[in-house]
Amino acid sequence: MRAAGRSGRVRLWDRLAASDPGLLRLTAGLRTVTAITLTLAVLAGIGVPVPHLVAGAMTAMVATFAIREKQPVRQAGTLALGLPVALASVSLGALLNQHVVVGDLFFVALIFGAVYGRRFGDRGTALGLIGFQIYFLSLFVQATPAVLPALYGVIGVAFGCGAIARFVLLPQTPAGTLDRLRRAFRARLAQLIASQAKLPDAGPEEVEKVLEELRTRTARLHETALMIQGRLEDGTSDPAVARLLQRRVADAEIAAERLGLLLLTARSAERTDTLTLHLPGAPVPSGVESPVRDGAASALRRDLRALRVLMLRPAGEASGTALAQVRNRLLGYREEENLPDASPAVQDVFRGLGEAARASLGLRLALDGPQDDESADTPATTRSREELDAEDAAIEISEERTPEAAEPAGLARPTTRAALQVAVGSSLAIAGGELLSSQRWYWAVLTCWIVFLNTASTGEILVKGYRRLLGTVLGVVAGIGLAGLVGHHTWLAFGLVLVFIFAMFYSAPLSYTLMSFFVTAMLGLLYTLLNTYSADVLVLRIEETALGAACGVFAAAVVLPVHTDRRTNELLVAVLDRLADVTRGAVDQLSGGTGGDLVERARELDQALADLRAATQPLTHPITPLRSRRDSVRYVVALLETCAYHGRSLAATAELLPTHPSIAADPRLRGACGRIVHNIEAIAAHVADPRAAVEMESGPSIASMLEPGTLRTPRYGRVTDRVLRHLQRLDEAVSGLARPLGVTGGPAG
Repeated sequence: MRAAGRSGRVRLWDRLAASDPGLLRLTAGLRTVTAITLTLAVLAGIGVPVPHLVAGAMTAMVATFAIREKQPVRQAGTLALGLPVALASVSLGALLNQHVVVGDLFFVALIFGAVYGRRFGDRGTALGLIGFQIYFLSLFVQATPAVLPALYGVIGVAFGCGAIARFVLLPQTPAGTLDRLRRAFRARLAQLIASQAKLPDAGPEEVEKVLEELRTRTARLHETALMIQGRLEDGTSDPAVARLLQRRVADAEIAAERLGLLLLTARSAERTDTLTLHLPGAPVPSGVESPVRDGAASALRRDLRALRVLMLRPAGEASGTALAQVRNRLLGYREEENLPDASPAVQDVFRGLGEAARASLGLRLALDGPQDDESADTPATTRSREELDAEDAAIEISEERTPEAAEPAGLARPTTRAALQVAVGSSLAIAGGELLSSQRWYWAVLTCWIVFLNTASTGEILVKGYRRLLGTVLGVVAGIGLAGLVGHHTWLAFGLVLVFIFAMFYSAPLSYTLMSFFVTAMLGLLYTLLNTYSADVLVLRIEETALGAACGVFAAAVVLPVHTDRRTNELLVAVLDRLADVTRGAVDQLSGGTGGDLVERARELDQALADLRAATQPLTHPITPLRSRRDSVRYVVALLETCAYHGRSLAATAELLPTHPSIAADPRLRGACGRIVHNIEAIAAHVADPRAAVEMESGPSIASMLEPGTLRTPRYGRVTDRVLRHLQRLDEAVSGLARPLGVTGGPAG
């Protein structure tokens, strides 16, 4: 019973880790709720009135969520600087509240400074956010000079409780966050393999559902890998350890994705297009066969379940004779003589299982250290360990650094442009908000401010404004109902406020609409506590929200506009440049040259693609009226994801070259790469300037290089075949990019 209970807790924890990588959302929500609860407890203990309780709760919330730095020392410094900023902001709010014109002008100047402060990094962003939100708080609670001394005490208590929640009760270190992200990566890896295990038994009517699940879980695994890579520098003190983790995570991700493609190919009449796993709604590969039910298929189902266990469990939990035998069996598939008697496609799946098991072993050694019992190792397992040890020993920290692009100056600087846009939009929101309500005009300003946060184009601002308005409307409906239920029960209302605040922070990265819903429902309860609640007030909030969103969109479209097409084109060129860089470097190293830091280049490619994916959301949003354009954008992004997968795979194979006994350099590979890189650069030049004269190179399919007597040799034929297949798929994907991007004369297939 005890073992079963422990197993249940472990499964629950794994699911939580997979749904919330690093527990970042859970920690943010709990930390904010804890800070507010402590603040309310202290203030209630000294008997402050309800308006001051509301002010304390809102200040604690701001002091907690505004600080985004990763290092605790820097967090403490920003929190210490934030207190005088908050005191100055509430003072000016109380003093200028009675002077309409001067107060409005100062508010616009404050908004400009808060947005412009983003150029100074996380600290500048946090201090600007604190200054704006506390000034807004002074308007919300209708602060006056007479109550300033009491508000100073309330704000001081809120900042102190925020510090206790952050550094004492719920501390979060970069190393701890990285450790939780590792566990999340394991959990998502196990989920992906569990989905892959459904493929052998999925009938023709079920395979589409399984394929969609594969797409989703593959994307989630990649998201977690990017999160780990983004925190390696802060989470590890040794650069060599960080580089090792980066390589092992990349190896495991590539091995898992390749295994999924091999499984799909084994079910198809022909080799599966990589695009199948990257394009939502892509059709099932043609010629899908019914599930094969023979001895090899039974072994495959068994070994997929075994691989999931190996991927999921750390070394200390994945020990014992039985698991050692499982590990040995899976690693044995890397030897040709251990493959089952089956079709070539099914044998490829077993080879993929062996490579995934090797990646699992490398990941566990990198994360947990050499804790496995090696006494039961077979020769195949020993060889895998020796390869991993040789790779670890060969890791050197590259001194190569990608030069940072010079930041634009003057009005072209993104922070300057955004500050001017939000200042103009806020001025319009103030004027329009005053016409709607002389008491609560600031709701329009708040919406205008928020739609500019973390956005960079007019389309992004439009979509964010739409989502905020939708969430606000739904929240008003909920707020009306909750206010009637709560009545004058103060502490019940505060309890529900805490629930909504937690839900707000937990849902924020998932759905901006849902977050806006919880914010508005919470505000309905706060108005109830302040005895200013009415249905008219919440309806006014909808009107002010719509006005603020409209002012933000107007300002973004008129003042130094950055159109969505322009931004996505810039990011597309960046992705193509990095793809060409990774491909050139990987093939150069596989041809006998020096490719540089390929793992880091692959990470930069993935990050550039993530930025592009985020920027194209306005073009793929359901409200977009141009359906054909939406489909075209999705197709281009999916093709780029396919290109990135093959680029990562080439980089990972090239990184193995110095230490892997079965991989040797082949100078002839360089010839297979030249056309691909040229065409990537031609497409990038056309996107950057449609008038540029570019010409796509054409020629025979790279698949022709797989014919006997070309690049095959007994020693490293399979590896060379794999490299050539990646190059061919990359060539096909680049050719596919030419048509939707308007480049004529694509290469022949």
